[in-house]
Amino acid sequence: MALSFELVDALKRFLRAQDLTYRDLAGRLKLSEAAVKRMFSRRAMSLQRLEQVCDVLDIGLAELSAEAARGRAPMAMLSEAQEQALVDEPALLVALFLTLNRWKQADVQAHFNFDNARWTALLVRLDRLGIIELMPGNRGRPLTTRNFRWRADGPMERYFRLKLLGDYFADPFDGEQDVLLLLSGSLSVAGIRELKLRLNEVAREFDALLARDAALTAQERIGVSLVLAQKPWLLQLFQPFRRSQED
Repeated sequence: MALSFELVDALKRFLRAQDLTYRDLAGRLKLSEAAVKRMFSRRAMSLQRLEQVCDVLDIGLAELSAEAARGRAPMAMLSEAQEQALVDEPALLVALFLTLNRWKQADVQAHFNFDNARWTALLVRLDRLGIIELMPGNRGRPLTTRNFRWRADGPMERYFRLKLLGDYFADPFDGEQDVLLLLSGSLSVAGIRELKLRLNEVAREFDALLARDAALTAQERIGVSLVLAQKPWLLQLFQPFRRSQED
């Protein structure tokens, strides 16, 4: 069966949005990476194979067709207004987190106090904001890439600094899944640049693990938050002991 360019391109966009490579897909389908590459390059797959790929991506054929017709690449960053709407309504932020992590409505209602009307209203609001597309059965399809980033000094970053940072560090990092590394030192400009690249690599690895585990049930996953930061900075307690630059 020869698939149209639009359908194959839509499949590729879904793969990129979930940070899945041909190798990842091959592993899920129990095929060789070469076979998957050939399948996409030739646009030759049976309907059964197409359904298998859709199952891996957790999408339906109707959703794939809609994406093919739309032909729009997913957003890598939200607008200022979209971020502000999430900050202004915390329940909306919770709904986005759950949608991005592919929680089904039954799992949401088993763990959160959202009845049908409230959950539907949140998804409709996200749809109207252009952050997700509301699909049949109250399924939300993110219009963002899985690894989209918050705006630098945007509403969400400011909200985190002012409201969430203290909450994040309030409890000790002594659990089995916890780790806290407090590191400080002096590096050259080149060393700082290299460290920044390494931090970006860790962020990409985090995104890849999210994509890998997204197919698991809600009960098999634990919510994890990772904070990676770097800036020229000395502890404030050092300041009284520093010489003035004019000395």
